[in-house]
Amino acid sequence: MKHSSSFSQRRDLAGSRGMTLIEMSLSLALLLGMTSIVVFSMAGISDWKRARDAGLDLRAVYIAQKGYLSDHPTASISSVVTADLLPYLPQGFSGIPSPEDLAGNILTVNYKVVPPRFSNGYDPSGAIDDGLWDVGKP
Repeated sequence: MKHSSSFSQRRDLAGSRGMTLIEMSLSLALLLGMTSIVVFSMAGISDWKRARDAGLDLRAVYIAQKGYLSDHPTASISSVVTADLLPYLPQGFSGIPSPEDLAGNILTVNYKVVPPRFSNGYDPSGAIDDGLWDVGKP
């Protein structure tokens, strides 16, 4: 009799000992999968932030253009130089901004056209008025 009760106690202990190797493997796979989703979505968010910042930089130049042209209504935007726009840039800008593209290359703003755009026509968003890599809807 004693032998059978000892066996049943071992069986009860065996069921409550912890996770099996399969359960631990599945838990680890689930955690790794969730982590990879977060990492890949953060890359997309940083690309969107870079695009939005570039659009805000172009909008600052656009505001400076409009301010300059309102004070100088007979001036042509094609004859404007950087020094003409500097006093009209929003606070926090010390010069014509030069954001980076997605590959880390510096972009040059063409401020001699209204609305301003990047000199090489860079806009990977595909839309010309979405505020990403462009001024947006003026």
